[in-house]
Amino acid sequence: MDLNASLFLVRPEVILSFSALVLLLLSAWRSEAGRLASILAVAALVGAGAYVVQFMAAGTDALAFDGLIGNDAFGNFAKILIYFAAAISLMIAPRFLEKMGAMRAEYPVLILLAATGMGIMVSATDLVTLYIGLELNSLAAYVLASFARYDGRSAEAGLKYFVLGALASGILLFGMSLLYGFAGSTSFSAIGSALNGDISLGMIFGIVFVLSGLAFKISAAPFHMWTPDVYEGAPTPVTAFFASAPKVAASALLIRIVIEAFGNEAMVWQQIVIVVALMSIIIGAVGAIGQQNLKRLLAYSSINNIGFILIGLAAGTEQGVAGMLVYLAIYVAMTLGSFIVLMQLKAHDGSYRETFDDIAGLSKTRPALAAVFAIFMFSLAGIPPLFGFWGKLVVFQAAVAANLLPLAVVGIAASVIGAFYYLKVVKVMYFDEPADVIAPSDDAVLSWTGGIMAAAVSPLGYLAIPILAALSAQAARALF
Repeated sequence: MDLNASLFLVRPEVILSFSALVLLLLSAWRSEAGRLASILAVAALVGAGAYVVQFMAAGTDALAFDGLIGNDAFGNFAKILIYFAAAISLMIAPRFLEKMGAMRAEYPVLILLAATGMGIMVSATDLVTLYIGLELNSLAAYVLASFARYDGRSAEAGLKYFVLGALASGILLFGMSLLYGFAGSTSFSAIGSALNGDISLGMIFGIVFVLSGLAFKISAAPFHMWTPDVYEGAPTPVTAFFASAPKVAASALLIRIVIEAFGNEAMVWQQIVIVVALMSIIIGAVGAIGQQNLKRLLAYSSINNIGFILIGLAAGTEQGVAGMLVYLAIYVAMTLGSFIVLMQLKAHDGSYRETFDDIAGLSKTRPALAAVFAIFMFSLAGIPPLFGFWGKLVVFQAAVAANLLPLAVVGIAASVIGAFYYLKVVKVMYFDEPADVIAPSDDAVLSWTGGIMAAAVSPLGYLAIPILAALSAQAARALF
């Protein structure tokens, strides 16, 4: 394939890269033009997304740059979720960051660069491309975590994320070097062919190290130690971004490398995925119970949800992958909506609040906000008829169909533990004495974006099942 054809297949990444460079020049010229840069960055994401939709409609399935990167239904589905989450993260950030004195034009530049890296991650068909996309995303994320440079918590979050992220990258790179050494190639398809038969001990170590490095990126237990501290310390719009777009990208990358590169040796990777899934579900649920900070609670919630998503991967089937993609789409809406609610917890003096004491009796002082937050909590708990129930149902169905009934049973039992801390939020808002700390919201963007997310995870979301099921099935089919 010639260069022009390859560039056409990666046009979304080209658009985002070029836009980021242009906005970088704008930030150097006018660093205070944060709102304008955010609007232009959202426009770039919409433009990139339009090309992705065009590829999806055309059923594009081709490799670019001599097989280093692919353009298929699976990657395009993930890119839509990534661009959507990135755009929402840009839209909700300006007023919050301005209040902190941290809104600068570099923020949308970093979001675009991270989105570019994530687009490369989900389309990677080679270990080299995988690492380039992963590091492009990670380097932008390290800066975003410490973006509020005069806030000690943000600086601490950025430092912790950088140190532990560098460790995870080293583990991943070591595993990749082992796979290359024993398979003789960095291509996923070539590694898959090399695993079709007798597997050496060195190859097993390579698989373990690669899965460990990727488990860090999706904050799956026992590689979750960075998540609560980074989520609490980073500015809330950044935390909303971390909890949505990078989760989709890293999960999609994990799916692709497991199915395309390790698929022939399910007995090696399936045990690892099952253990990580169960640990994430249980540690996420138990760890959240004692939390008093709402951002830390949502951090453990993300760990818990990753465990449920990995149940679909453990099935190792087309149905399991499709279930994972459905869950990811619903998870993005639930998570973004939850953090949008947190951003509206602003006291009368203008300071932002994020503890259980602050939302006591919220239903009596801010009934609409309390109702929306309750919708997100019930949906995250997987309580019907809210849409979050459907996400859990499809992955459990895939596990049962793949003869993993014990895994599904343990997952269902553990979800009951997780429901405790979600219901605790609702109990504090509706049954405790009003603290009357939270002032009425004056941010229309947060109000309507939160309302849209709440509608998406309400029973109205079931209307999207036919479209979501068709797209996820098409995406999963591209890998098998």
